[in-house]
Amino acid sequence: MTYQAPVDDILAALKVAAHLDARLESGVYGDLDADTLEAVIAEAGKFGAEVLEPLNRIGDKVGNTLVDGVVQSPAGWSEAYRQFVEAGWAALPCPAEFGGQGLPEIASMAVAEIWNSTNMSFGLCPLLTQGAIHALMIAGTDAQKATFLPPMISGQWTGTMNLTEPHAGSDLGELRSKAVPAGDGSYRIFGTKIFITYGEHELAENIIHLVLARLPDAPPGTKGISLFVVPKYLVNADGSLGQRNDVVCAGLEHKLGIHASPTCVMKYGEGEGAVGYLLGAEHRGLNTMFYMMNQARLAVGVQGVAIAERATQRAEAYARERRQGAAFGGDRDVMAPIIVHADIRRTLLTMKALTQASRMICFATAGEIDVSHGNGEAAQREAAGMKAALLTPVAKAFSTDAGVEVASMGVQVHGGMGFIEETGAAQHLRDARILPIYEGTNGIQAIDLVTRKLPLGGGAVVRAYLEELGGLVGEVAASNRPEFGGMAARLEAALKALASATQWMGGKLRTGPEAALASAQPYLRLFGIAAGGAYLGRAAVDAVRAGKTDAQAVAIARFFAENISTEAPGLAETVMSGADVVLAATAERLGA
Repeated sequence: MTYQAPVDDILAALKVAAHLDARLESGVYGDLDADTLEAVIAEAGKFGAEVLEPLNRIGDKVGNTLVDGVVQSPAGWSEAYRQFVEAGWAALPCPAEFGGQGLPEIASMAVAEIWNSTNMSFGLCPLLTQGAIHALMIAGTDAQKATFLPPMISGQWTGTMNLTEPHAGSDLGELRSKAVPAGDGSYRIFGTKIFITYGEHELAENIIHLVLARLPDAPPGTKGISLFVVPKYLVNADGSLGQRNDVVCAGLEHKLGIHASPTCVMKYGEGEGAVGYLLGAEHRGLNTMFYMMNQARLAVGVQGVAIAERATQRAEAYARERRQGAAFGGDRDVMAPIIVHADIRRTLLTMKALTQASRMICFATAGEIDVSHGNGEAAQREAAGMKAALLTPVAKAFSTDAGVEVASMGVQVHGGMGFIEETGAAQHLRDARILPIYEGTNGIQAIDLVTRKLPLGGGAVVRAYLEELGGLVGEVAASNRPEFGGMAARLEAALKALASATQWMGGKLRTGPEAALASAQPYLRLFGIAAGGAYLGRAAVDAVRAGKTDAQAVAIARFFAENISTEAPGLAETVMSGADVVLAATAERLGA
């Protein structure tokens, strides 16, 4: 079935979670208006459905090949990328001073959802490029910005993020790549990097690698890491491309999914050293890279939403077409579409609810990023930045876990046919499975939430957010609508559970931090359930106020509250009482 961009669901999420209407009116988004934003999202939907989705199955089947150091993309890939660039999509969220369109983060994430719904392997290329652009904007010199940003923003060049190495994994303190001063202001980079998305390809004229490496006098650990700009082709003074740099793709990973996204092993300095340029201050590269990683983490959360949306659309279309079994209470001799069966309806409601809840959390995060970068008062920007920091690990982890869960349910709705590649349901699950792993595994996100984000402002940031969610749930309760069923009570119970678990976490961080680490994962899921349910509840209130008492938003919000939010009290119990058994299960006992 053909993908349909969920424009209404995206706009509803922006209005509820990102306070779109109020922020448009207050001038946060300059001269952007709701009609323009809706038109951009709708046009992106057409491009995704017409250009990107037809290549998704081809890319999955064919993948990439490496021939003499050159990555060959599947048929149609280069033409699709050319159309993407010519249509201006690469430049959409970038600063106007360097050729971008200057649209906000909410617009960037909305269209990113569409690229990744229709073709996640393709969507990864602009995702990484946008992150590299952000890092250059944050830390680049005027000369670096003038040289690299315009062609990257136009899409003429792409960007990568080179962090980990074969021996290091997520422990970046173990990085061994080295950068040797060349005496002319440049450096020579030596080392091997793995898992480099779009590290080599022929879609664009040049690839700008951002590479973590150590200077000769670097202190050990993460405090001794610097960041370097290493172009595939050196750039002449006039902006033209010069000779090939000493960087090569030594291999392609053979992956479970995202087959058309080249995941490369990159070798720097097989000869005299790859020419690189310091980005930011010496030994502060990880700080700069974290700006890029945080933006990428939100984008990966949106990928979770994207794959969940596509899996849901596919499953619902199949459930409406596939006939099997008689309808309950109907003619036993008539095969009914499986969507009439209660279990299938429950599954589809679960898929829709998790997808929209995740979308709400991601767009709430994007909205706060926009405010933090806006022209408001300094205190307002700072508060928004801290709220975005609090929500980023939840957006990344909750949404990508949901993506895997929903894609798996999509296979289940298809039954045996879901296990057959031709239906497309299996690809969604295979593609989704990388999302909880990269840009910091979801375990790392949970630890980040608990150890770094909950203490922000002495706990004031999370307390303010809980109060905000309480206001949303209060509106649900005040509406007192019969079609809401037990929604208000369930959402209130979930929020109470989150508040109790948050208080427990605060205490354990002081008195028993390892217990907090052991409970971080269930705490993050609890956080996502409480937040997602509150946003959905507010969306239901908006639907009723608009006279749409039978709207899908009401059904989804009620289902989430009465079927998913009910997990919250149990998760709180797990958080507060489940750590002891984890800590008692030593490595020796696990092996016994």
